Amino acid sequence: MISCDTIAAIATPPGAGGIAIVRISGEGAFATANAVFRANCGRPLEEQRGFSARLGKAYSPEGELIDEALALVFHSPRSYTGEDAVEIMCHGGELPCREILSAVCAAGARAAARGEFTRRACLNGRISLNEAEAVCELINSASRQGERAAAALASGALSKKLDELKAEILAMQAHLTACIDFPEEDVEEPDYAEFESRLGALVSELEKLAGSYNLGADLIRGVPAVIVGSPNVGKSTLLNLLAGAEKALVTPIAGTTRDVLEQRISLGGTTLLLADTAGIRESEDPVEKMGIERALQRVEEASLIFAVFDSSRALDSDDLRLIESLRDRRAIAVVNKTDLPQALDSAPLKAAFGEPVFISAREPQSLEVLDEAVARLIKTDSLDPNAPLLATERQRESALRALEFLKEAREACAASLLDAGYAMLSQTLEALSELKGENASESVLDEVFSRFCVGK
Repeated sequence: MISCDTIAAIATPPGAGGIAIVRISGEGAFATANAVFRANCGRPLEEQRGFSARLGKAYSPEGELIDEALALVFHSPRSYTGEDAVEIMCHGGELPCREILSAVCAAGARAAARGEFTRRACLNGRISLNEAEAVCELINSASRQGERAAAALASGALSKKLDELKAEILAMQAHLTACIDFPEEDVEEPDYAEFESRLGALVSELEKLAGSYNLGADLIRGVPAVIVGSPNVGKSTLLNLLAGAEKALVTPIAGTTRDVLEQRISLGGTTLLLADTAGIRESEDPVEKMGIERALQRVEEASLIFAVFDSSRALDSDDLRLIESLRDRRAIAVVNKTDLPQALDSAPLKAAFGEPVFISAREPQSLEVLDEAVARLIKTDSLDPNAPLLATERQRESALRALEFLKEAREACAASLLDAGYAMLSQTLEALSELKGENASESVLDEVFSRFCVGK
């Protein structure tokens, strides 16, 4: 275990609540906690069994009572950080926990940095770096599906998959080594076709893993989404339907929405960070033009677009320009107002977006249709929540680097270049180790744990 000084932080969110927790970890955790907390049984905390709790009282450095408290004891290495640790639980509220933290720091601990508890867990071998990243994503997950995916990562789903890939590559390297280093021995010449086939299978697995990043990001952090369309196609009515409340003003007057309206909603197995925008059309009104400019900016930033069209009128020039601008984007064509007589030709929509979704945003049952459409597009309808997913840009970059090296190894083996194939497999292993977080540099650790809250 890495020897570290004693750190402390409040591990619960600020504000009033049932309880608040002050977390302490490090070589001096027990001595520090004993200076603040006195168990009713009179025994020092280091004499308590691990995973046991003791009722007592917390005192200031001057000996004044702060609060009745409970101390939960963890002995190294069986703690979250792998070190001796104590968690002091007091009544919720700003003042008691801050006074206890102040007393703990006066007794010898220092205030923990962002993510320092999880960083120590990583450095002490309790968890891998990608499992540590998953802890952060679990805290910040924006949907139930995202929470399940992050929990699977935190429990080691990605690490297990990486270990399997590395074991297969090491086995292939061992055979190549024998052929390269002992050509005069009776070592069976590698079957290059078989090698290429095995490497091809590994390439496919890595491509699938690297391609999981978008889904992982969508599930865990939510999807920036936007509702866009011409004036009076029903964008605000659609927002109200998705939000389950009257969030936007709905009138028959074109151009009612001038600014961007935002709403967080659950749809298609994930969370959408949804924005309703001004109707896009040619306009001379300076205020409306500003709204349209903001709408176009949101379209550029969005990962999912609801392109809304009025089924009761034919597509006009504004609609056609919108269709063309969204042709290569991840978008759903929503044909609204199906409760009115139909006049829209959906062929241009099918050509640009695939099958449109036909709804009446005034009817609650339309929500189910939209939910299914989003799930199909984002692919949450076929998601295995226990499958390994990439959740961070760091992981994605390492996976893509490993994939590139592995493709080069396949090409080298196909050309019977054993030395080059071996070297590329070594590079692949190094990239996979980076993905797992093995031997990560201080700068990488700093970047990862800067995203954590203090106390985790």
